Amino acid sequence: MVAFSTIGLGMLLAALDGTIVSTALPTIVGDLGGGNHVSWVVTSYLLAQTAVTVVVGKLGDQFGRKLVFQLSVTIFIIGSALCGLADGMTWLIASRALQGIGAGGLTVTATALIADIIPLRERGKFQGALGAVFGVATVIGPLLGGLLTDNVSWRWCFYVNVPLALIVIVAARFTIPKVPGGAKPRIDYAGMATVALGASMLVLATSFGGTTYPWASWQIIGLLVGGVAVLGVFVLIEHHAVEPILPLRLFRSKVFSDCCALAFVVGFTMLGAMTFLPTFFQYVEGVTATQSGFRMLPLVLGLLATAITSGNIVSKTGRYKVFPVVGGLVMGLGLFLLSTMEPSTSVWQSATYLFVLGMGIGLSMQVLTIIVQASVPYADLGVATSGVTFFRTMGSAFGAAIFGTLYANFLSDRLPTAIAESPGVTPQDLATPSALHQLEDSVIAPIVTAYSDSLTQVFLWAVPVALVAFVLALFLPQVRLADSLAPEANDIGPGFGAPESLPNQEILSRRIANLLYGRRRDRVLDLLESDETDLDAASIWAIVQVYGLTASGHRADVAQVAWSRHLPAAVLEPLFRQVVAAGYAEGNLDDLTLTAQGRATIDRLSDDLSAWILDNLEGMEGETQEGVAEAIAFVVQRIVVERVESPVRPPAAALAGDAAP
Repeated sequence: MVAFSTIGLGMLLAALDGTIVSTALPTIVGDLGGGNHVSWVVTSYLLAQTAVTVVVGKLGDQFGRKLVFQLSVTIFIIGSALCGLADGMTWLIASRALQGIGAGGLTVTATALIADIIPLRERGKFQGALGAVFGVATVIGPLLGGLLTDNVSWRWCFYVNVPLALIVIVAARFTIPKVPGGAKPRIDYAGMATVALGASMLVLATSFGGTTYPWASWQIIGLLVGGVAVLGVFVLIEHHAVEPILPLRLFRSKVFSDCCALAFVVGFTMLGAMTFLPTFFQYVEGVTATQSGFRMLPLVLGLLATAITSGNIVSKTGRYKVFPVVGGLVMGLGLFLLSTMEPSTSVWQSATYLFVLGMGIGLSMQVLTIIVQASVPYADLGVATSGVTFFRTMGSAFGAAIFGTLYANFLSDRLPTAIAESPGVTPQDLATPSALHQLEDSVIAPIVTAYSDSLTQVFLWAVPVALVAFVLALFLPQVRLADSLAPEANDIGPGFGAPESLPNQEILSRRIANLLYGRRRDRVLDLLESDETDLDAASIWAIVQVYGLTASGHRADVAQVAWSRHLPAAVLEPLFRQVVAAGYAEGNLDDLTLTAQGRATIDRLSDDLSAWILDNLEGMEGETQEGVAEAIAFVVQRIVVERVESPVRPPAAALAGDAAP
């Protein structure tokens, strides 16, 4: 739990900084200028985070995840400190990119570290908790940013990370175990570089177009053509790469393609709206940064309500298609309602509009990762999960950039006329919302209207994007959710798609463990006992314990097995003596091994279990029974050994009469 708390704090830092600046943006522009490119304070962070997530998982496999985690925190600290010291928009944007590199390493490595410290049987629960940290941090960021901006300075949105990150570094040194790196993986550096460069060029084009340069200028056309060309090179690289970061074969699956497109659109809408809603509240309604953060809470509540509700329904029924279909329509309705807001719109009206938008986002985003994992072969589970997350984050980057460009264009058309109609208003009065609203309402009314019309026009242009999500969801196939995945749908973590980069064996092992041991049932015993006439459930359990321990190089010590389950050894000794007497095991009770008869029984039970898993675990098409048997053996060994090696001592009452040392 202490190690998990350290990892969770690292995830919290990285996730918060994706949205914490949204309520501080108007004040940042007032201090640093560069309002035409303010969206890049968000976009540069997201792009850097996206680029690093596709490679950092493999670096952790090679050099050890603890080292990569600590290095990521260090980079994050440096980036945060530089952001706080920024004296210009270019400095801030570059520092945010550095901060994003550290954040990408933190989020991906945090999910992988769970596999190093949490027992397999409990791993799904902790993965979900970590994802929930990511999700909740994403949506409370604006409130925290407003509090810091109003009460200290916008620079403390970044400075606050430094002491917290130092705590993470020190805690990681003592609480996270060091797991040696594995064999050197093949890292697709060319693919990573081309997709990051191509996406950045397209985002730059949408950000600079119509603001810094005309849309028909050679700079914008060059960025658009160059971005498309570089992404074309990325496709060629992925086609020939030994271990591509995004295998093109995945796009042959209509489910995967539709989910990636939906993830892109949902990310586009969510971050685009969350970035500029605080600007409306501060410039149009005249509230403080803190108050604008509170005004965002209805969106959060709507998102959480529908995400949790839809997840629970999916976990019980396995039916999911209706939620993204309805979610696309509700998102479109929410954005349209936001486009009707005016300076005179009441607090309750705007809160209702935000709640509707949040409901639509929650319905649309919750089950995408679960759907993908249920529909791809297990050999592609890791890259498929990362792929959906990649498109969601990329959509967020494009959303922030395009919403920012639209806002800058609309405002530049309206603001000069509004200033001319407001005698006595100087450029200094427009620097920050607080400075503007110190003037008389009658004087600044034309300017407030210009801001209002510009921002609501942005929301109106976003409505067709939400309708695209509705159309895509209509064509999303309904596949049966695997029994091992359906329970995960009611966890908010997968809905937010926290970046995940795990080995395929780890994801498959987690799925098999969920399938066999989920919902407080031991299906291994249910299944195996039904196929055995001469062995009862207790004897099968004892044989599996001996197999799991000896196959992994441990002694099968009955006293140790009992100790790990908080039982006196005397309770289990008769059972293991019975197994020895029946000829399935041999040796002393402190060092048992399987006999030939016992090994034959394990082989027979493994074959039966493998056949059942092939029939009941989605995405296993084309896999052999031998391959599944190897995965089952890995799961059984891990679960048995993890119980015996548990560092938690049983209560004294449970040890009464126990001869174990």
